[in-house]
Amino acid sequence: MARRCSVTGKGVMAGNNVSHAHNKSRRRFLPNLQPMSLYSEALNKSIRMRLTTAAARTIEHKGGLDAYLQSTAAAKLPPELRSMKKQLVKATAEA
Repeated sequence: MARRCSVTGKGVMAGNNVSHAHNKSRRRFLPNLQPMSLYSEALNKSIRMRLTTAAARTIEHKGGLDAYLQSTAAAKLPPELRSMKKQLVKATAEA
């Protein structure tokens, strides 16, 4: 499983550890990925994703998964969330 957020696309970055003597050694900065289960009220199901904590805060700030998908342009969403947005639009149109 890739160390990449499925919403924001944040991934691993590289840099240096710098000692007091200014010796440099390479290191990796890993994103703060958390496995989360988000509930879609319109689709009436739960979706499991690995999100960064920043992405989780953004989704909660927008008002949940459904509100986040509706307010975000499809071009900015990853492919798995684009299909979910289409299902969401279809489900809300029927209701």
